[in-house]
Amino acid sequence: MTETYDDSFVKELTRMSDDFDRWYTDVVRKAELADYTPVRGCMVIRPYGYALWEGIQRAFDDMIKSSGHENWYFPLLIPEELFMKEAEHVEGFTPEVAWVTEAGSHGKLDQRLAIRPTSETIIGTLMRRYVQSHRDLPKLTNQWCNVVRWELRTRLFLRTAEFLWQEGHTFHANAAEAIEEVDRILEYYRVLAEDWCAMPVFAGWKTATEKFPGAVHTKSIEALMRDGLTLQAATSHYFGQNFSRAYDVSFANRENVREFCYTTSWGATTRLIGGLVMAHGDDFGLILPPKLAPVQVVVVPIYRTDEAHREVADFIAGWEPEVRAAGIRLKVDWSDERPGAKYNQWELKGVPLRLEVGSREVAAGEVRVVDRLTREKRQLGVNALGEQLSAELSAFQAALYQRALEFRQANTAVVKSLAELVEHFRTRAGYVSAPWCGEADCEAKVREATGGVKSSNYDPDRKAEGECLVCGRPGRYQINFARSY
Repeated sequence: MTETYDDSFVKELTRMSDDFDRWYTDVVRKAELADYTPVRGCMVIRPYGYALWEGIQRAFDDMIKSSGHENWYFPLLIPEELFMKEAEHVEGFTPEVAWVTEAGSHGKLDQRLAIRPTSETIIGTLMRRYVQSHRDLPKLTNQWCNVVRWELRTRLFLRTAEFLWQEGHTFHANAAEAIEEVDRILEYYRVLAEDWCAMPVFAGWKTATEKFPGAVHTKSIEALMRDGLTLQAATSHYFGQNFSRAYDVSFANRENVREFCYTTSWGATTRLIGGLVMAHGDDFGLILPPKLAPVQVVVVPIYRTDEAHREVADFIAGWEPEVRAAGIRLKVDWSDERPGAKYNQWELKGVPLRLEVGSREVAAGEVRVVDRLTREKRQLGVNALGEQLSAELSAFQAALYQRALEFRQANTAVVKSLAELVEHFRTRAGYVSAPWCGEADCEAKVREATGGVKSSNYDPDRKAEGECLVCGRPGRYQINFARSY
């Protein structure tokens, strides 16, 4: 679905079962995550959406800094002669590159400047200054920035011409260390997706046809959305010496012999926010994992008179500091909206727990807790409320992950033949696991026969369960196929 600029107000959510694409867009806009702008393919990320990105940033930044990575910032603009040095890489990105050709009153530039679609080229060039000896290695860099890839078919968060991401680039003295780095980062991404985003993922290898341009191999994490399509949530690439040769990044080894570095790169983008929406949402809006939710607990006071207002306010003030001291992100909604409107608004925004507090709760020394995932209501005493709510949020996080895992299990099929796979995707979505010989021709035939179903990723240690689904030769791998974003 290609989206166009639309500044109209979203009055009500489309039902997920009626039109998943429209439901998704309605939720993103009405929950105030992001919106369209007059620039095609470029979105505005609103504060609530950016708070989610900040949570993702903090979680991942802590992981990479624990293993010695440092944040840098590299130029947005890349000279054309540098960009063109690595042929396979350039071929993969040329259709999406935006170029700066003029500079105001100075007229046309002598050389076009690429607006970075990714930064391997400029980082490789600059690292020649900073890597001279084996003592300078490993060099573990990361940057948080924006990139531009001129997409024609755009969707908020999922595919935009400009997006935010982190891109890591590391330089090593040997292949084993670089390959270990790729695996370490893939595990960080798995933890980010599963432990923070509550999204179960398959972590594995991309096929040769699906790997990153210029990479020796690519690994990814893939998550199933509630429409049965898979989302590539992050990737980690091993380049061998491909980029270091192209950009002459070498070092003197322990024998004082010049050798090219072994390099990696890896990235995750704001499409993770789109993944959160599609992996967990329902007809009422977002459902956010507590670890990332900007507001974990919202309090809705209920009163009709000034006296009741004071009574409820005093009651909340008695336990609010304790809840905040427990590290809970709490909001008390004193706005003028009616309670019912507040319920709908905070359900739409996916806040995990809602506390309703009226005169009855005050008299009983309790709060009414409403769970966003199950929508069940129960009473909690206010004694040690911070501790109780922390336990509730931990249980919510686990239940949200389990719900997504059970959905994936229910939507994963195993087939033995191409005919079975084609029949499956004729009426259903989800993952299909099948034996594969490892040849690109057979992978291409699956795509042709199904009108676009692609390989997702595979675990090389998992043996094929039979002969290749296409050619009938002995299978080498058990691979997942799916329609994808």
